[in-house]
Amino acid sequence: MKKQLMALLFGSALVLGACGGGDDSADAPDSGGSDDSSIDPEQVVQQNCISCHGENLEGAGNFPSLNDVGSRLSEEEIRDVIDNGRGAMPPDIIEGEEADAVAQWLSEKK
Repeated sequence: MKKQLMALLFGSALVLGACGGGDDSADAPDSGGSDDSSIDPEQVVQQNCISCHGENLEGAGNFPSLNDVGSRLSEEEIRDVIDNGRGAMPPDIIEGEEADAVAQWLSEKK
């Protein structure tokens, strides 16, 4: 029983340690152009969008390319898609200031 408890505690510590900690964004250049420099929209996209839209945002199958989405949709239209979903995309995958930053960043992809 003690071994199981120790294994559980150790595993939990590893998982929690991998999930957070240092905030390196203060040292990194602002890649998003957002007013809130604590949000890295590219990182948010990497965490939430690449599983469907591809690592290079090139799209796959029924999921459209995002690497030139700014030439098709305005920032407001992109935010609307993030908020309300479209096609197979569910609504509210990203919310709040992160959604604002991602919409602005994607609108610059032309």
